[in-house]
Amino acid sequence: MLVTGSDILDAANRSNFAVPAFNISSYSMLRAVVDVCEDKRSPHIIAIHPDELSHIRPAMLASIIRIAHESSVPTAIHLDHGASYEQVLQAIQAGFTSVMIDKSFEPFEDNVEQTRRVVRTAHAVGLSVEAELGTIGVSDKYGETGSEEILYTDPDDAERFIEATGADSLAIAIGTRHGLYPSEVKPALRLDLLEQIKSRLGIPLVLHGGSNNSDTEIAGAVRGGINKINISSDIKAAYYLAMREVLRDVHLREPNVIEPPCEEALRACAAQKIDLFESAGKADLV
Repeated sequence: MLVTGSDILDAANRSNFAVPAFNISSYSMLRAVVDVCEDKRSPHIIAIHPDELSHIRPAMLASIIRIAHESSVPTAIHLDHGASYEQVLQAIQAGFTSVMIDKSFEPFEDNVEQTRRVVRTAHAVGLSVEAELGTIGVSDKYGETGSEEILYTDPDDAERFIEATGADSLAIAIGTRHGLYPSEVKPALRLDLLEQIKSRLGIPLVLHGGSNNSDTEIAGAVRGGINKINISSDIKAAYYLAMREVLRDVHLREPNVIEPPCEEALRACAAQKIDLFESAGKADLV
């Protein structure tokens, strides 16, 4: 069933689990994600970054929306890292049921002003808004927006920000990076900072850059109040590693032969994340 981001995240916040937000960039990946979420009875979010949207083309959204409507588990369709009011407005008009405005690189007051504008528009049509405060790191050139140095979210600023904007959920910076970490980088999450922010806000909190972190850290973040975790690099790496193996047979050419093993690899990765986030079997809570 197609729902809003708040429908899912409010349930996760009440029941202390994290919803997986899977970034997809093809129909094959979409079907793999939806299938595993239905098998695991997990509410979930289909996240689409503007770069991914330019690849799949807006016309594919009609198919995504239909699949979400027909799904046996709650599904939200989320614009990930919307860069401007105009981009968010286009996403709302296209049928997204959740949007993110990311002005985390702007000065605090500019972030507040532009987020508040998006919130007013989205709430007028019953949709939810995710904002971001602090800056996520970036590990490689394929990562989404990020900075060389992580600017951790300040709890005081977070409280002022939510009071001023009315955003429904907040992506916070507690030590993650977009992309896959190089072997020499050892991520460490500030779970103490997460605890402070959660106690001050009480709203659903979001973790970006969750790929490549240890399961122990991610589990700790879920227990500490993270209610949505974005997964992009991990599932795509699993998908394309499998594809590289399949295409060793240079005679293969049919997608219905090449793609199923890739989808199986993605489903296995996604299933492990669903279990780790404690969202398996939680569909009926939404």
